[in-house]
Amino acid sequence: MFDSGRIDTHHHIVPPAYREWLAGKGVDAGGLPIPAWSADADLEVMDANNIQTAILSVSTPGVEPGELREARRMAREVNEYAATVVAEHPRRFCFYAALTLPDLDGALTEAAYAFDELDAAGVVIYANSKGTYLGDPQFDPLMEELDRRHAAVFVHPSELPGPAVPGIPPYVADFLLDSVRAAFNLCRSGTMDRCPNIKVLLSHAGGFLPYAATRLSFFASPTGSPEDGMELLRRFYLDTALASSPFALPSLLAFADPTHITYGSDWPYAPTLIVDKFTGTLDAYKAADHRAINRGNAEQIFPCLTDRR
Repeated sequence: MFDSGRIDTHHHIVPPAYREWLAGKGVDAGGLPIPAWSADADLEVMDANNIQTAILSVSTPGVEPGELREARRMAREVNEYAATVVAEHPRRFCFYAALTLPDLDGALTEAAYAFDELDAAGVVIYANSKGTYLGDPQFDPLMEELDRRHAAVFVHPSELPGPAVPGIPPYVADFLLDSVRAAFNLCRSGTMDRCPNIKVLLSHAGGFLPYAATRLSFFASPTGSPEDGMELLRRFYLDTALASSPFALPSLLAFADPTHITYGSDWPYAPTLIVDKFTGTLDAYKAADHRAINRGNAEQIFPCLTDRR
């Protein structure tokens, strides 16, 4: 079954202590309740969708609700918990390490620990951290370190740094804009030029990035060249989580480098029925390169996964 099983690059873990911590602060995930998680339940969903390996990450809000020392402690706890799950199921899970942005020193320390001691597959960072977007110069030391390590950087959207619209939870629409803002700023700031070795994976097909890429390209490059802007925008890897609909897939496939599309489920924040629906639509879409999206492209990002067949 698993010789050609999917690699899920957008798949969440919710450590019990982390869930309790957020509940104690009255914090949700952009309007979504924090779900319960267990490895057994996760493996059932994975098997039902032919997912061989899931790369686990903590969704928004990460550890931002904590003050500096508290956030550092929780990031370490979350990462060690994820590493334990991986050790117990080495063929089925990897993980992106949670960091502590906007606490730069904490993020650098935790990244080093996660890569060097816990064998993290990459890091998860959020499109904005307390209102500061990726691409901001204050995050340059972290991006340079991740570039030095040729790291995979999974970018997950968060709440916009402003008031929400009553009746529209942030996860419904704001998350899409948050991803586009981060992608644009990473390009416009020169971060993508200065850090050519990082592999940046954007959630949910980059929000509406594929649809608006031409418009964005006129402004995305530090040189002002739309050709350069489009080239920078197409450097991102885009997952299919909640984006493999018959309406979104044509735009995604027309825009993205075909080697830069990966399968994503967004479980458990996306309930099992939703995962099944989007996965089924992707499977039925004949124009997609299923071998590349389901597995091959992720193997290029994470070479270690070729040993987990």
